[in-house]
Amino acid sequence: MSPITVFIRTLFKTSAIFIGFTTIMLHPSLEWTSSSATRVTAGQSPQEGAVDGLVGALKDSDAGVRRQAAAALGEIGNARAVSGLIDALKDADADVRSHALSALAEIGDRRAVTPIAGLLKDSSPSIRSHAAAALGELGEKSAVDGLIAVIHDANADVRRHVISALGELDDERALPALTAAMKDEDVAVRRAAIQAIAEIGGDGGGHSPHPHPHPHPHPHPHPNPNPNPNPNPNPNPRLEQEH
Repeated sequence: MSPITVFIRTLFKTSAIFIGFTTIMLHPSLEWTSSSATRVTAGQSPQEGAVDGLVGALKDSDAGVRRQAAAALGEIGNARAVSGLIDALKDADADVRSHALSALAEIGDRRAVTPIAGLLKDSSPSIRSHAAAALGELGEKSAVDGLIAVIHDANADVRRHVISALGELDDERALPALTAAMKDEDVAVRRAAIQAIAEIGGDGGGHSPHPHPHPHPHPHPHPNPNPNPNPNPNPNPRLEQEH
């Protein structure tokens, strides 16, 4: 990872923690309301308190705050936020659902696989596409059946993301559906299906399945030690007469 990448990620995380502290200060109820599942306690580290504050902000009345909280939790990448982000996948605001989905994909916790798979039937095509891509990134083969079930989505971009995710999951159960997808009306979907089949069906070794029967690893077994079989093709006739 380059120094600039490290700097940017550190900056994002620092900003996210600052947002968490600010959220707690502006929303004291997040800390002291007994019904809250994200209360801040004296035994928590500052970062844990900030994460819990951000999780609480996922229920803020303002959609912009909820979106920003989800984005910050994704930058921090703390698994402590997974449950709250899963709840946010049901948010009425599509952008909040999208940011929560991105955050869960960043964290990479397997608990999110089933809830994310539920978004494959979301009303927003963008979120359905995003959900499929996230399942591919998470790498859990338990998502294969759910992806196959929506491979005929009405939206071509969704179909393409579903097919690409199946290729990433590398499970032969998807091959029949992918083979059928090569006849899709959308050319990008057909190309994605071919690529996915290649990813699943490749031998991965880069070797020919039928190697040459005579690879000749050594020189010819019967080399000619004398490149000229007749070293004196024109003998001197006078020498022959002397003998």
